[in-house]
Amino acid sequence: MVIDFHTHIYPDKIAEKTISTLMTSAPDVKVYTKGTLNALRDSMKKSGIDKSVVLPVATRKGQFDTINRFALDINNTYSDLVSFGGIHPDDDDIENKLLYLKENGFKGVKIHPDYTGTFIDDERYIKIITECVKLGLTVVTHAGVDPAFDVIHCPPEKARAVLDRISAETKAEKPFLVFAHLGGIYCHKEVLKYLAGTNCYIDISCSFASLGSYCDTTDEEVVDMIKMHGADKVLFATDSPWNDQTAYLEKLKSLDGLSDTEKDMILYQNAERLLS
Repeated sequence: MVIDFHTHIYPDKIAEKTISTLMTSAPDVKVYTKGTLNALRDSMKKSGIDKSVVLPVATRKGQFDTINRFALDINNTYSDLVSFGGIHPDDDDIENKLLYLKENGFKGVKIHPDYTGTFIDDERYIKIITECVKLGLTVVTHAGVDPAFDVIHCPPEKARAVLDRISAETKAEKPFLVFAHLGGIYCHKEVLKYLAGTNCYIDISCSFASLGSYCDTTDEEVVDMIKMHGADKVLFATDSPWNDQTAYLEKLKSLDGLSDTEKDMILYQNAERLLS
């Protein structure tokens, strides 16, 4: 069993334009599929991935209905895909929007501080994450550098402050935040300092320097991070279409220094726990 906890797709009618726009803003980044639903499922079949978590990104206020209708249709149609919801920090009526997601079976929410120009410790994000904790919704956030932006809106130090604050205020015992990209692209030392070993999940997308044009961690550094953080809080993820699912799966399976038990946790067991 393999679950990819970090993928992106776009409606067929806008996928080509969206991919083109994103690549224009980050020309050094490669793309490995057309970014459509069928392209993702073809990639999964080729690589041997059983299920993918789709993470929609709300880039401006007012996209909630459109994004989440598409996401809900995915969840109601495909057993091999699980879409999280998308929400923007400027959206109105946050509590009811999140309640709608919970009542319609969503397992979590994706946020992207860079695309909204909002730091992770902004009170609007604090409100969203806090409400998600109350509802039992997992929050996945982009972390570290984004190639399209000059400012890091979710650096490890701020991520840790948010984690500590909301944990204290809600008395949450289970991890409720997933920091993508090994806790932060191009922020490896800071992740080791502020996030490694804390009560959160990290995913391994955009982590292997040998596989992607926009990451700097070596295989050895990835293994060391997994050991320090705990394999029970690490999720297999690729960020497809921006990384190749087949290459990422082969890389994780071939890593020296991880036991089969640890690899099983990362490949599917931790994800199953979050999606159950």
